[in-house]
Amino acid sequence: MNYRHAFHAGNFADLVKHAALLQLLARLQADAAPLAVVDTHAGRGLYDLAGAEARKSGEAEAGIVRLAAAKDAPGSFAPLTAAVEALNTGGGVRRYPGSPLLIADALRPGDSYLACELRAEEHGALKTLLKDRPGVRTACTDGYGAAVEATPEAGRILLVIDPPFERPDDYPRIVETLRAARRRNGAAQALIWLPLKDLETFDAFLRDLEDEVAAPLLVAEARMRPLSDPMKMNGCALVLLDPPAGLAPVLEAICGWTAGALGEGGGARVYTLMS
Repeated sequence: MNYRHAFHAGNFADLVKHAALLQLLARLQADAAPLAVVDTHAGRGLYDLAGAEARKSGEAEAGIVRLAAAKDAPGSFAPLTAAVEALNTGGGVRRYPGSPLLIADALRPGDSYLACELRAEEHGALKTLLKDRPGVRTACTDGYGAAVEATPEAGRILLVIDPPFERPDDYPRIVETLRAARRRNGAAQALIWLPLKDLETFDAFLRDLEDEVAAPLLVAEARMRPLSDPMKMNGCALVLLDPPAGLAPVLEAICGWTAGALGEGGGARVYTLMS
């Protein structure tokens, strides 16, 4: 596969995903019981926004750079902007954290994290970044299979699923992974990120997930433009499997600001589906 997240790091979709991830982790960690996290498509974990890839796409300039300068961003973004500021102590926004770094920094004693990355070069950078972190492991492997294998029969686990969607089987594999994980552990929870291109593809995924996984789903859409061209990435969506209470208003704020401030005639939708 040719996908490299370095071209897209810090874009609008990262803002939605990472702001929501940190808010979700904070709520899950309100419970003192240990939490295991598995990241199926972790990437390298830290990105240089001054690098050739980021400069070529310009997506970070239209994403995290604008968020960092915004005066009207809701407080739901505060944990993410604080994490970015901590990486850029000299001012400006040159370095951007991926989900592995955000998750690893959020772990408590007793929590654990498995970061999976199939591409060897990306995994090498990830392994170096997270070296010697307590409770953290990395694996150069297929994250879907690893997520199921790592799901314990008891205890709390969060699966973070964010594939590049370059393979036509990513949608069914997400459903299969969650079905298998929930069979092993009926309390398994998940945060899934998806692109929004056309509604039929997205709606078909939601129907399949409802059919195969018996759990409430919280869906948040950030539509950056009208969904009129299925060849473009017109926005992104998050699907939270069996989420903790109180997240809907937070996701509304995150998606609403992103679509309104960074989009072009789009909007946000947050709703619940009961399987």
